[in-house]
Amino acid sequence: MTTAVTETPVPSSPTAPARGLRSRRTALAVLSTGMLMTVLDGSIVTVAMPAIQDDLGFSPAGLSWVVNAYLIAFGSLLLLAGRLGDLIGRRRMFLAGTAVFTAASLLAGFAGSPALLIAARFLQGVGSAMASAVSLGILVTLFPGTRERSRAIAVFSFTGAAGASLGQVLGGVLTDALDWHWIFFINLPIGIAALLAALPALPTDRGLGLRAGADVPGALLVTAGLMTGIYAVVRVEEYGWTSAHTLGLGALSAALLAAFALRQAKARTPLMPLRILRSRTVAGANLVQVLMVAALFSFQVLVALYLQQVQGYGAAETGLAMLPAALAIGGISLGGAARLTARFGERRVLLTGLALLVAGLALLTRLPVRADYVTDLLPVMLLASGFGLALPALTALGMSGAGERDAGLASGLFNTTQQIGMALGVAVLSTLAASRTEALTAAGTARPEALTSGYHLAFAVGAALLLAATAVAAVLLRAPRSR
Repeated sequence: MTTAVTETPVPSSPTAPARGLRSRRTALAVLSTGMLMTVLDGSIVTVAMPAIQDDLGFSPAGLSWVVNAYLIAFGSLLLLAGRLGDLIGRRRMFLAGTAVFTAASLLAGFAGSPALLIAARFLQGVGSAMASAVSLGILVTLFPGTRERSRAIAVFSFTGAAGASLGQVLGGVLTDALDWHWIFFINLPIGIAALLAALPALPTDRGLGLRAGADVPGALLVTAGLMTGIYAVVRVEEYGWTSAHTLGLGALSAALLAAFALRQAKARTPLMPLRILRSRTVAGANLVQVLMVAALFSFQVLVALYLQQVQGYGAAETGLAMLPAALAIGGISLGGAARLTARFGERRVLLTGLALLVAGLALLTRLPVRADYVTDLLPVMLLASGFGLALPALTALGMSGAGERDAGLASGLFNTTQQIGMALGVAVLSTLAASRTEALTAAGTARPEALTSGYHLAFAVGAALLLAATAVAAVLLRAPRSR
């Protein structure tokens, strides 16, 4: 039996009524800049990985920790950082996180050993989690109206979606023109500018106070559970899905998260009030995001690997080849997503975006070994515009049940499921592609053909994940009631 869920309106923050449109737009620019910096850093590193390995002497297994250290810290701390933002003030959390991320970027740029770079990447993940976890919470309280919030979310989502593709372009150019150190130094002027602009632009909020949810045991349980689970997933390629390492850590993670859920149901001041998950729309949006982000890992990363390993592109060429995707995503996010959402609703726009993405991955399953960019790859880049439709609509649905008390928590939860999806995409799709490639190579297939076949399998599984996301969205999601 399905129970109707009444969405909780999102009241504006105490300072929102007094803030004019111009000041709120400035605040949106600050939040988007912070998002750009963290997303840019996540994608810019992937292009520079070969140069980092050669310069610092990373082993193949050790090199993965340049990404894994960031991912583990970021993904495991988002939920905690979001709730702490509600308690101590979201502005304070954003400023602290941006400062930590900027300082860690300076440390990463000067890193002269693998250990120092991995430590700096972990600190970057901590700072990124602190800033990212509360960004959406600040945004939804600044823009309480449905239409203006749709526009603000479209701008914010564009920054994240297009920033990933822009990072690949910038990473290739900086690595080829200067060296890999500059992929981290580029964060310094962005971070300092964001901090200086955030001080007057972001609304001051006192927070609920630690007594409203200072659940230390709960914080330890959820952080340990997420960290253990993400660690197990990112090591799957090395140990395998059925190994004692993966199964043991997976079971430990599940036990810790189950204990956290039980604790939240009984705690007097829970860290994560379970009421946030009672909304079918909020829960469904987060589930759709896990599936969608896991699938799109195959586009963002595996297409870049295909271009470099099969087609022989360089770092800068790969970034430029991916540029049409960024432009398509940006064009639809800024040019039409908000208007389409206002006319047709978030659910229909999301389903349309997912359909375009399914078509794009379906085309990727037919990529030849010797591809023509215009006929084989450019149509896929243009179909990536579906992400520019899907992400803003999904973000609006994921934040639809967040009130003033829980805006930071809902933001942290939405970002957490995004990172879980990314970790699963890395583990599942890259493992499948590598396994198929190794099997074909061992059977005598030429390396380019084996690689292409491995990528075909990953793209097909990604398309299946997107179809599952479409089914979940069609069944569970409903447009929020007009406020």
